[in-house]
Amino acid sequence: MSGMERCIVVLLFDGVDLLDVTGPPEVFSLLRREVDDATGYRVVLAAETMAPVTTAAGVRVLPDTTFQEASGRSIDTLLVPGSVEVDDQRRVHAVADPTVVHWVKTLAGRSRRIASVCVGAHLLAAAGLLDGRRATTHWSTAQQLATEHPSIEVDADPIFIRDHEVWTGAGITACLDLSLALVAEDFGEAVALRVARQLVMYLKRPSGQSQFSVPIEPVSTTRRMDDLRHYITRNLAEQLTIADLAAHAHVSDRQLTRIFKTELGMTPAAYLESARVEVARNQLESTDDTLERVASACGFNTAATLIRAFRRKLHTTPTEYRNRFRHSGGSVDDH
Repeated sequence: MSGMERCIVVLLFDGVDLLDVTGPPEVFSLLRREVDDATGYRVVLAAETMAPVTTAAGVRVLPDTTFQEASGRSIDTLLVPGSVEVDDQRRVHAVADPTVVHWVKTLAGRSRRIASVCVGAHLLAAAGLLDGRRATTHWSTAQQLATEHPSIEVDADPIFIRDHEVWTGAGITACLDLSLALVAEDFGEAVALRVARQLVMYLKRPSGQSQFSVPIEPVSTTRRMDDLRHYITRNLAEQLTIADLAAHAHVSDRQLTRIFKTELGMTPAAYLESARVEVARNQLESTDDTLERVASACGFNTAATLIRAFRRKLHTTPTEYRNRFRHSGGSVDDH
């Protein structure tokens, strides 16, 4: 498709997540600084009618065209954002309106490539576009996607997944990573890198990069657990044992394990490792310390233990992570 504009159709509907809609066009618009306009993208916002659409953020967005009109076009990329409902217990549930699902299926038939942003994967799934495929979505609705669509291989960890012509993205800000990956496919890594620099982003988080962050998820539900987590954070460099944690909480080892599984859904050992990996991530991003020094500061006995933990938790190595995310110069090698 060299030498012509690529038409990207972004779906609009009431309650859609605003950043899902506005994030990707920002990436695509910056491409115009790097390539000729005639070989860039033309973004079109499509909705059921031409009336303003109210997003989940309360911001109203004006469509450029209707679903019906868009169905008569040749579409390069169909971009499908999502929307959620939150119940009185703060549980998140992805929404798949039947009318929107119908148009997703119709427009997909006119598209060379299809991509969902965040919980937009639920719309692709409801349209039958993910059957037999591997896909991701925001971690908060991944179980819902797997339960409602057992024919899909749901992987809640990567920030985006490509399965042939169908792409699925994870968390809301992962729409930028996904969009950069689309740019790289169309125009090459060098152009995508220049766009990423304009966005002040690191090019680019690999698709396998974990979308999880230990400090914000899971959330403690009791003061005792909050105290334990603060205690762990203050003492990560020490060789903490289950007995140490149990003594601090004034419970037995067995009770401690039960508390962690009930409130955080993991064992104390698993939480310790996750917390240490998170602190190591921060050090790798902001310092040039050797792997041995980072490992010691985070409570890992050796650099080899740190490397194994990174592979388990983030599907990458400390060196690969540092080379993509560090804030300063310097480089170290994994052994």
